Amino acid sequence: MRVVTTLPSGTELLASLGIDPVGVSHECDFPPRMADRPAITRSRIDASASSDEIDRQVLEAETDAEGVYEIDCETLEELEPDLIVTQGICDVCAVDAAVVERAVDRIEPDPEILSTDPSTVGDVLADLRRIGRAVGREECAERVAGDLAERLETVRDRTPDEGPRVAVLDWTDPAMVAGHWIPELVAAAGGEYGMADPGDRSTPREWAAIREYDPEVLVVAPCGFELDQTAENRSNLTDREGWDELSAVRDGQVWAMDGHHYVNRPGPRLVDTAERLAEVLDPERFGSPPESVAVPFPALADLDRRGERQSAGTVHRPS
Repeated sequence: MRVVTTLPSGTELLASLGIDPVGVSHECDFPPRMADRPAITRSRIDASASSDEIDRQVLEAETDAEGVYEIDCETLEELEPDLIVTQGICDVCAVDAAVVERAVDRIEPDPEILSTDPSTVGDVLADLRRIGRAVGREECAERVAGDLAERLETVRDRTPDEGPRVAVLDWTDPAMVAGHWIPELVAAAGGEYGMADPGDRSTPREWAAIREYDPEVLVVAPCGFELDQTAENRSNLTDREGWDELSAVRDGQVWAMDGHHYVNRPGPRLVDTAERLAEVLDPERFGSPPESVAVPFPALADLDRRGERQSAGTVHRPS
């Protein structure tokens, strides 16, 4: 079966079943070999811009008939897909099903479209099983889903009954508290997540509400940002009134996490995210997280300076 995906999480779900898509999105970079596949999508957003500028561009694109993303219909037709895996959860994070349907109307093949719309960890595992059925790997999907659930339960079993107040931000200007699967992952890692319930959408929050909640651990993981781009935009938070008064700041418990790969993709690596969060919350029990995934917030200043010297011109795009 020839499968095309329009989002990184779909590509990762397929890869976990032993299926390599013949075409992917411009964002698909894991497993690393996927970066060599033909890309059928493009973004109209300058993803190297600052957080507030990206937010402005997205808001403008959402009011434009063309939207945030476009599909390369010529390449899509050349790939002759039998199945396209897309999504309906967020038209900012990736190409959505409506855009795919319009593109399919313009090409000669008539592929099946499978749209994912996960809001919880359970939804992600259900999507894995749905994709497994669609590609004839149902037994494999059941096995992989079971292994992922078991790993998540292993993390949960090792954590104490009570943990620190945690907030995860998946954007910084405006400040947005991560929802969807993040409350479940934080709970599995041993934290209390009081600003969103499992399945809630990520939404902008007044800074005053975050100050009132006063997280004891704050994880900054902007959507589409790896650590170097979070470093470039760290002043979105550090310049805010009352930043130094937050318990997490006073106690040195503010962490930057690679949101691009570990927070915003509803795929198999969400279990990795739970494991990394457990390391952030309880390093004595779980060990320290890899520096490629999460670093204490003050370390971003050095990371930003290294990025200026070594990685000028690198572009990261919202996922």
